[in-house]
Amino acid sequence: MIHRIRRRAAEPSEAERRFIELSARLEGRLPPEVERMRAELERAEPAPVVDDFLPPDLRVPSHDELDGRMMPWKQPLVLDGEMVACAECGAYRDWLILSTRDQVWLRCRASHQQQETRLDTAWYNRNSGPADAAHATFEDCLRHLGH
Repeated sequence: MIHRIRRRAAEPSEAERRFIELSARLEGRLPPEVERMRAELERAEPAPVVDDFLPPDLRVPSHDELDGRMMPWKQPLVLDGEMVACAECGAYRDWLILSTRDQVWLRCRASHQQQETRLDTAWYNRNSGPADAAHATFEDCLRHLGH
């Protein structure tokens, strides 16, 4: 009984033979609708080229167009279980955190800056909110943030 089933499975059925013959005859042929659609596409006028949908004053600069980003950090900054303090004046709160060229810098109220190697751009991106303004100079940004 098992041998009969295997023999039947080895030979294609009549329906399978007809399908194979029909597939061989239709190979390489396309339905007439495809040719009609190709002709319509060739006759159609090209779509007009338009500028970006946003006007220039609403566009946000990309990361590579900015020299850096900064955010205020009012509370004390604790890294690896210790509170970060300014190396020059000892301030430990009310920081400006600057992210530029894959480095993070801390700036205290007294304008002392120090690089913080325990922080990276990924940390900055996780903790910063959306940018509320773009400034042409570093000093303009400091004035905007009240420093």
